[in-house]
Amino acid sequence: MIRLQNLAKVYKTRHGAINAVTDVDLTIERGEIFGIIGYSGAGKSTLIRLLNMLETPTSGSIQIDGVEMTTLKPKELRGVRKNVSMVFQHFNLLWSRTVEENIAFPLELAGYPKAKRAERVAELVQLVGLDGREKNYPSQLSGGQKQRVGIARALASNPDVLLCDEATSALDPKTTDSILDLLVDINQKLGLTIVLITHEMHVIQKICHRVAVMEGGKIVEQGPVLQVFRHPEQPITREFVKQLTTPNENELTFSHLRERYPTGRIVQLTFVGTSAESPILAEVMKDADVLFNIIGGSVSQTQDGAIGTLFVQLIGEADKADHSIAKLRENGVEVEVDER
Repeated sequence: MIRLQNLAKVYKTRHGAINAVTDVDLTIERGEIFGIIGYSGAGKSTLIRLLNMLETPTSGSIQIDGVEMTTLKPKELRGVRKNVSMVFQHFNLLWSRTVEENIAFPLELAGYPKAKRAERVAELVQLVGLDGREKNYPSQLSGGQKQRVGIARALASNPDVLLCDEATSALDPKTTDSILDLLVDINQKLGLTIVLITHEMHVIQKICHRVAVMEGGKIVEQGPVLQVFRHPEQPITREFVKQLTTPNENELTFSHLRERYPTGRIVQLTFVGTSAESPILAEVMKDADVLFNIIGGSVSQTQDGAIGTLFVQLIGEADKADHSIAKLRENGVEVEVDER
């Protein structure tokens, strides 16, 4: 669906060249929700603007549905852009227009007849959950409702690709979750390809199928979300994964736990997919002549399944503890042992 090859964007300033995006190779499949995560200045906003050619690349290739975007003339580009819509962080609504007038605006520009515009707007109001708000102005809406208008407006022309530029970063956590649920619903109902950029790992974890991590204008790591959660390779990726742990859980490291629990053996257990939802630990405990002291942990849900982490203190004879660890591994649990 979307293929980027050797993509680069260099800004020339009086102080020298700024490499905003460098040698990006990326493939995004049709119908998936793909996340791009990075801190401020990583190049993710530039990358998403390159996707619909709001920024012209310095070099490289951008193909969307087999069409090479970089070779299109302005008129051709306008036609292709109808299939690639964008949702913005700060809504970008027209404050003098009502909800239905904001949603209808791109249809007006495209020359749709009034009756057809009204029909399409009614469909979109229903889709994004704004029934009864059609006549309201943006000043009368909450932040989440404004973003729903922005999403409906972006969907007006029946695009194949929806780009979300930090679409939830201005919202509170509860509203963020409701907007993310809406994006998943739209993805499933319409088969829409969604590309979103964010600096919040919670957003990636909740709705994305795959993720690319950006740093210094480059993609330093990418893969299925569950895989990246389980085995983050780059330091920056590990930082993002830590966003999903509480401060107390951040202290659950072997060095801290050794001091707190001087006896027994401390292990970190990682449960993935169905194993995160099964009583594997209880089953192993039944047959083991070892005491299990659960110190702490968490479970996160991703689009591809759950992933859980537990820190456990095993108290008992060494060979029996080894037997319990072996049984856990046989049942698909990843076990990291504190080898002090």
